[in-house]
Amino acid sequence: MSNFTPKSVWRNPIHFLAFGFGSGAAPKAPGTFGTAVGVLIYLLLPAMSPLIYLGFLIVMFAFGVWLCGKTSADLKIHDPGGIVWDEFLGYWITMFMAPAGWLWVVLGFVLFRIFDIAKPWPIKWADEKVQGGLGIMLDDVLAGIMAALCLQALAFGLKML
Repeated sequence: MSNFTPKSVWRNPIHFLAFGFGSGAAPKAPGTFGTAVGVLIYLLLPAMSPLIYLGFLIVMFAFGVWLCGKTSADLKIHDPGGIVWDEFLGYWITMFMAPAGWLWVVLGFVLFRIFDIAKPWPIKWADEKVQGGLGIMLDDVLAGIMAALCLQALAFGLKML
């Protein structure tokens, strides 16, 4: 199924942000393209202490709930596939306290996409039951948390070898 991108994405700065600076307009796999842009943004972020990074995640979550909710309401579609701000945050959560290096950046990307696409419980429940901007964001937050736990387990396991 092809991705629907309204013209407002290119005219409305709120929609443009929600559509991940246009990455969500990809005709196929907009979530993957959005996550890839989220990776690029992550790589450009300044080094932060875990506490500051956690604060950043909380602010981006609150902003994302509003941003995605507003865009979804404007388009009159619950969770259009092109809204990818939630993928940005999900990936950034995945990378919370992740080890440095390209291996971890790529593993974080793969793990987050697996959880976001497969939607095991409770991700699927949140995706189906929670509405509005919170619903759009929550399933990706949960996917990010699950991916982060897996990434941390892998890092710990490798340290133990």
